[in-house]
Amino acid sequence: MKVDKIGLISVVLIVAFFVGRKLYFKPDVIQGDKAPNFTATTLSSSEMQLQDLIGNYVLLDFWGSWCAPCREENPNLVALYEKFHGARFEDAENFEIVSVGIEKDRERWLKAIERDGLDWSYHVSDLKEFESEVAKRYGIRSIPSKFLINPKGVVIGVNQSAEEIEDVLEGKLKSTAELSRK
Repeated sequence: MKVDKIGLISVVLIVAFFVGRKLYFKPDVIQGDKAPNFTATTLSSSEMQLQDLIGNYVLLDFWGSWCAPCREENPNLVALYEKFHGARFEDAENFEIVSVGIEKDRERWLKAIERDGLDWSYHVSDLKEFESEVAKRYGIRSIPSKFLINPKGVVIGVNQSAEEIEDVLEGKLKSTAELSRK
């Protein structure tokens, strides 16, 4: 009888550990939330605010040059950017990616951006890793973490795969029949 109780208690503790861990690493911002605004300095030394991108689909990508899963995902982000930046959407002006570097080493970060071909305009990092103001605002405790934001500034996807993001954006493109009427 004691063995059964010890086994049951062990199973409960293990399950509680994994559930608690999953909840801890879950971002604070969820689908349906208004995307928290932030101000940051880009690589070109210009100041940007997320709210300035209202009217566009925005993929907010938290990543790190030291993060193997992030680096493996980067070719998919490049493909999304190449396919949808400059595309004609029914309800948006454009598609933008804002990459937030969870970094402490600026040179390593810059080399990763160049090596991975991340050729979009919005790269930001205050080199404070997870203590970054932007990371704190979104409750980022693990990377990669992604938020797809609609043209009204509402989060419509959290940690979706590149394929899922592509499906959403594909569904928002203007039809070829509609384009030929213009």
